[in-house]
Amino acid sequence: MDTPALTPRVLVIGLDPYRVPGPWDPKPVADGIEAGRTRFAEHGVAAEFCLFGLDGSDDIEAVVTAALRAQPWECVVIGGGVRNQLDLLERVVNLVRRHAPDAAIAFNATPEDTFEAATRWVEIPG
Repeated sequence: MDTPALTPRVLVIGLDPYRVPGPWDPKPVADGIEAGRTRFAEHGVAAEFCLFGLDGSDDIEAVVTAALRAQPWECVVIGGGVRNQLDLLERVVNLVRRHAPDAAIAFNATPEDTFEAATRWVEIPG
């Protein structure tokens, strides 16, 4: 009897485009995040998304820590919005290191290729 392959647990950490201050249109980024989320679903991977705002409404460390502690993760993908701010990137990477030390860390190039970023580090069944 074959045992089904386990689906890896993937956490995506990024910015909520609707809660990033500035004069810009968040919809294209939000659409890209949804396209990335769809790619996981198409492959049967129930990836979790931890999106936080930069508008002061989130305790970023608490939000990210709670997501990291929610379950063991095989891979954590850190989005480009986080990487564009060095101090924020350092905080998030160190939180991942502290709370998910066994997880691979991946970086996407765009919100749409988040699934591909994860598959560089974990095997997706099927």
